[in-house]
Amino acid sequence: MGLVRFSKAEERFLMRNELGRLATVSPDGTPHVVPVCYIYRGSSFLVATDYVTRKYRNLLTNNKVAFVVDVYKPGRGIRGVFIQGISTTLETGPEFREAYAFFYKRFSWVRADPWKEGEAPFVRIEPTHKSSW
Repeated sequence: MGLVRFSKAEERFLMRNELGRLATVSPDGTPHVVPVCYIYRGSSFLVATDYVTRKYRNLLTNNKVAFVVDVYKPGRGIRGVFIQGISTTLETGPEFREAYAFFYKRFSWVRADPWKEGEAPFVRIEPTHKSSW
């Protein structure tokens, strides 16, 4: 697994946006894609989830993911960053608390309905491949 580096323009784009689409694979091989809020941090991505979601259950059996952040602006076209990567789940501990602090600061929906360690996990995505347009 190689280290993926993002250009300054890609990093600016990822930092300015907060909605992406996360693709996981069900145990029967069916792809599953959902919109998620994310935080780009130090070349990896953080996504909040719940234990009861299909994406979480899929990640228990296959930690490979695809993730895309894209934006369409009339007259300017489509810009986006696509990655493939490996996911890990953060449920407790310092990494969980750091992820939670980032989400709490950025998203009002977290502040409106806070949770504690062990109540809902985060998914960290480490990119293995990327492309952008």
